[in-house]
Amino acid sequence: MKYIEKLREIVGKNRVRTSSPELYCYSCDASQIKGMPDYVVRPDSTDQVSKIVQFANKHKIPVTSRGAGTGLAGGAVPISGGIVLDLSSMNRILDVDIENLQVAVEPGVVHAKLNEKLKPYGFFFPPDPGSSAMCTIGGLIANNGSGMRSVKYGTSSRYALDLEVVMADGTVINTGSKTLKTVAGYNLTGLMVGSEGTLGIITKAVLKIAPLPKARTVILASFENPELAGEGVVKTLSSGIVPSACEILDKTAIEALNAFDPNLNLPDVGAILMFEVDGTEGAVEEEAKLIESACSSLATNVKSASTKQESEELWRARRLVGAAISRLDPNRTRVYVGEDVGVPIKEIPRMLKKVREISEEFNIPIMTYGHIGDGNLHTGMAIDVLDDSQWDSLNKAGDKIHRTAIELGGTVSAEHGIGGARSEYMELELGPALDVMLNIKNALDPNNILNPGKLGV
Repeated sequence: MKYIEKLREIVGKNRVRTSSPELYCYSCDASQIKGMPDYVVRPDSTDQVSKIVQFANKHKIPVTSRGAGTGLAGGAVPISGGIVLDLSSMNRILDVDIENLQVAVEPGVVHAKLNEKLKPYGFFFPPDPGSSAMCTIGGLIANNGSGMRSVKYGTSSRYALDLEVVMADGTVINTGSKTLKTVAGYNLTGLMVGSEGTLGIITKAVLKIAPLPKARTVILASFENPELAGEGVVKTLSSGIVPSACEILDKTAIEALNAFDPNLNLPDVGAILMFEVDGTEGAVEEEAKLIESACSSLATNVKSASTKQESEELWRARRLVGAAISRLDPNRTRVYVGEDVGVPIKEIPRMLKKVREISEEFNIPIMTYGHIGDGNLHTGMAIDVLDDSQWDSLNKAGDKIHRTAIELGGTVSAEHGIGGARSEYMELELGPALDVMLNIKNALDPNNILNPGKLGV
């Protein structure tokens, strides 16, 4: 606690926390990764962040930046102790610049609140994570998050124009420009997006925004099994159709959701695909018909939502699915392991088949859902957490899911991040590129104070 007075001098007495109960709240996320900080510091300005990091670098104190703590891979867990920099107080929307198609925000702005602010202008920030009501923009950018509408709109990297970043020595830089494109030097913005706070701490972001579509509708396609649903995705996308979203719910997910809320009344089938199309009224109707045509030879039933309310109800079901699996067996708890793999589009059917085989091999129910339109599958597993043998099976199943994704040319994390949960797979997935990452880390953070132990670096 010898550094506490200096930290209080920088941010004020009430913005530094050291009590055990408060520190414990910052020691975990939804993953199995744990780590107790020595201090929790809540700055409210870039200048304060800069001074804290400069001080930490001088004394080689680890610094882990954190937003809402909604992570699933231990990315914001302080596994080396030190300082947790809670950026949730830096939550101001600084500028809404519709003429330049952009908005400037601090990292603690909650995603849903940003879109609430933009809606009256007829614009939105397209990345659409399932944790929209809780997650912060800083965390979303740090993990290059995306969500359900990434098929058409892409990930956060597409929208980051300029980032204000505090480097490991406390220097403050801007990585880009307010222009919609620039080729002036290295793409430092791209380097920081997805770096999970290991290269710098984002204190401001200028983000490109998009006009809200005039119309949206959901098409629901039912299939006998997930593999056929996967083939439906391949056929639809290779036909040149680009839906704004394409989600899968397998039989286990459907049963869990119907148990969670019987009013949903989802069809009792092997899998369903939820396509969303958006644009003008005419374009939406045309694309919905094209999707129905593409899936008709594989699906048992294809239908479009008849009303806006029906579409919203289907999306509400999709957003509930992550928590719903526990309704199938009250003795089992959802554990986030192996839950965020991504594979090339044409490998989706094979990956779905492999997941089903892994479920049977380890006798663990696996609820498969997610953003199948860009190859991102969430494989939700639930176990009796009081049974050590089930933990062993869970970890073995998760390991096999990760390795299978890599074997199919995919990735161990498509949006949730590497953090500490998947660091062991980085060399297997990246090969010699990991050495390049290590060189960058060593050059920008020679004392290894910024979120050490994450991303395999």
